Amino acid sequence: MYNKKSILLGDYTHPKFHPLQGIDAQISHILNDVISVQCSENKNLLLLEHLKPFDLCICYFDLWDEQVSRQQTSGLLSYVSQGGGLLVIHNGLSLGNRRFELAQLMGGRYEGNGPIQPLTFRTQGEHFITEGIEPFELAEEPFQIQLSPFTERKVLLEYKEGDTWHPAAWRHNYGLGRVVFFMPGHHEPTFRHPQIRQLILQAAQWAAHLPG
Repeated sequence: MYNKKSILLGDYTHPKFHPLQGIDAQISHILNDVISVQCSENKNLLLLEHLKPFDLCICYFDLWDEQVSRQQTSGLLSYVSQGGGLLVIHNGLSLGNRRFELAQLMGGRYEGNGPIQPLTFRTQGEHFITEGIEPFELAEEPFQIQLSPFTERKVLLEYKEGDTWHPAAWRHNYGLGRVVFFMPGHHEPTFRHPQIRQLILQAAQWAAHLPG
């Protein structure tokens, strides 16, 4: 049925805040028509020889108190720079908390967050990923993110907190590969929102070089 494959990496056994249970089924359903989704919590799948067969790596790791190895770090960097797609969702940004080279790969580093609250989202600029997306409201966990000064990102989505708009999603190229970061994704209800589902689908298509 499929000739394109993705790997969704997160935490089933000991997640601190964001278990992959439930999220795995939602993401698999969102991408069902365009790419197969294999799910795992095995960090060794970040090694280049294990990532190579996949067109897309979706990162939902919840690694706030630990770091991946240098070999795993090198594997993900090599995979993307050689043309792989990377979609980082919400807590997936934690991968770069103790590995600054991964923070640069992803385009930013987690700095903190406020409580889950109703947020207004709007698209920024025009791109395939945001095609057909109207402004929407969503109860989400707002992340404060230190943006990497060495990444030429294009902001796709912003959220409003108080009177200020903050980046909520962006895209960029890394070597021959493509990277998308997507802040919404704290819990399963987020992935049931129609606008979020469309954004994730289009982000995966773009990152994995799939036809739209």
